[in-house]
Amino acid sequence: MRGYMIDELTQEDIQRLGQALKDMGLESSVLGLYWLDVPQELLSEEQAAHSESCGPHSMGLEVEENWIRMELLVRARKIIRCSCVAYATPEQREHMITYLDSLLADLDIKV
Repeated sequence: MRGYMIDELTQEDIQRLGQALKDMGLESSVLGLYWLDVPQELLSEEQAAHSESCGPHSMGLEVEENWIRMELLVRARKIIRCSCVAYATPEQREHMITYLDSLLADLDIKV
């Protein structure tokens, strides 16, 4: 699995990030997993065509004891298997990594 990982985070950093993600309503039903939605304008042609039936399209963010890892796989949250589930395009990858880095900076989490 391709991913973007940041490790050596403090417990305080993890707690602040976890609370911010909860406050933003990004929690999944799996403990420690959050959904970061890919903006509609960045979806591939196929993902955009499948938005209603399969979307939202998101990347999973795992938050653990001292690290976080964002999957670079765009998942369809209404369905497990579909041709619209694919590794992030370069544009999606760049946007979502920048988004996560900005979120951490806004929370004053140094990486």
